[in-house]
Amino acid sequence: MGKNSKGNNDCPGVAYGLALMVFALLLSGCAGRYFHDAGIPPLPAPQYELAGLPCSEYWTGIIFNGNKIGFSHFVISPSETSPGCFEVRSEAVLHFRFLMMDKNISLVSYDLIGEDLLLKEFLYEYDFDGNTLKLSGYLRDGALEVKRISGKHTARETIPFEGPLYPGSIVYLYPVVHGLEIGRTSRYDVYDSETQSIQEVTQEIMAYERSDLFAGSAFKVKTEYLGQEITTWIDASGMPLLERALGGVLISGLENESQAKAYIVESALNRDESLLEFSLIKTHTPIERPDEVTGLEVLIDGLGEEIVIPSDERQGCEYQGTKVYCRVASQGSGDPVTLEHTSLDTYLEPSYTVPCNNAEIAATAQEITKDASTQIQRIDAVLQWIQKNIEQEPIDVFTALDVLTKKKAECQGHAYLYTAFARALGIPTRVVSGIVYAENFQGFLYHSWAESMVAGRWIAIDPTTGHLPADATHIKFIQGEDMSCLVPLVGIIGKLDIEVVRVEY
Repeated sequence: MGKNSKGNNDCPGVAYGLALMVFALLLSGCAGRYFHDAGIPPLPAPQYELAGLPCSEYWTGIIFNGNKIGFSHFVISPSETSPGCFEVRSEAVLHFRFLMMDKNISLVSYDLIGEDLLLKEFLYEYDFDGNTLKLSGYLRDGALEVKRISGKHTARETIPFEGPLYPGSIVYLYPVVHGLEIGRTSRYDVYDSETQSIQEVTQEIMAYERSDLFAGSAFKVKTEYLGQEITTWIDASGMPLLERALGGVLISGLENESQAKAYIVESALNRDESLLEFSLIKTHTPIERPDEVTGLEVLIDGLGEEIVIPSDERQGCEYQGTKVYCRVASQGSGDPVTLEHTSLDTYLEPSYTVPCNNAEIAATAQEITKDASTQIQRIDAVLQWIQKNIEQEPIDVFTALDVLTKKKAECQGHAYLYTAFARALGIPTRVVSGIVYAENFQGFLYHSWAESMVAGRWIAIDPTTGHLPADATHIKFIQGEDMSCLVPLVGIIGKLDIEVVRVEY
């Protein structure tokens, strides 16, 4: 790639461009034929201090399901203001189509780290379709101090933490700094900005390989992170030449700046629905009139150990061999649930995503329900207001206040706002996520909705469609409104198969 623009070390081009025909072969499951043993790896094992990295800047192109959707850019340099420390700056830009709409996502990040890669300070700025989130913080005295700003909402959080903590940006620097030795395994914790939580990373340096997909030879590194297995090929100079994730559906490859940014033209021409196709769970037997389904029995294959599906008065799930059998009813049966008062308090408390104590949210909730006298009437009034005032668009949001301000969101945003209103009205409510049958796509799609406690029973409520109760095709996988709660879903997307056993109307 020639000398980089910041005058860092010379970084020669070491990978071919991301030819879509080549990667189509990877996606078809034929990856093995393109990687071969490269013989004895360099001895001693390559290992670098941050000040001596052969290359400190690189660009990558990103392909999803055969289509180029974006690029990333990584730079590390000595800090001019904090002697002995280094600044890691990275940028990622994605542009793709989902439900016939263009989606634009960008992340600009800054991490201040020590020579040992340990986190000291950070600043991350996300932009999802014009909705912004700024995360900033520092690690001091056994605690991570985090400040979050999204639209008009600002919150601070202290996360107690003992032991070494790294930023997510150094995941591929870690084996380079600690030594690219075959068989070396590592386990460490990082602050993950996407889930805004501390997550564990495990890594193993598995082999030394050559490939038709990059020049030279590279160390094959397997990383387990956020429920995903990621395979990266890193050359002896510490450059990540190629990366495969999501079972090979998501691929990143080393490019120069002009090649990486070529995604702008390619994504503008891309009119398919790659994300939708990947996440859709087709069924052999279609479900007609899903919004009228009162009972559903299904067999789910592919969950593995990633998720333990909850059972309650509405749905009961159990393993039958390698598959999970689920029986779901639109209205739960059995005796009302008896919960301690302190347990219900959890579902009345404000959180960053559901700031039910916000004055604007509380005042709006009271105005919406001023003519209602029972909990069900209040819930129904809230649902009707959301249907009339909040547009349904596949636009990501960060908090319920974002939805109230912009008056549009996808399903998760609708669930956030409904939950905020309900909690402000004293109705215990939780956000849940799972899958729901979409008749126009003849399969299940990932979805978020809510559950409210009424007369001792949890009732499933879909604020996106306004259904009270939600139909029985809503199969719950997880509970919780924090982004970290969604991590288990990452490991199963694209892997599930569902057999419809019985449908009741």
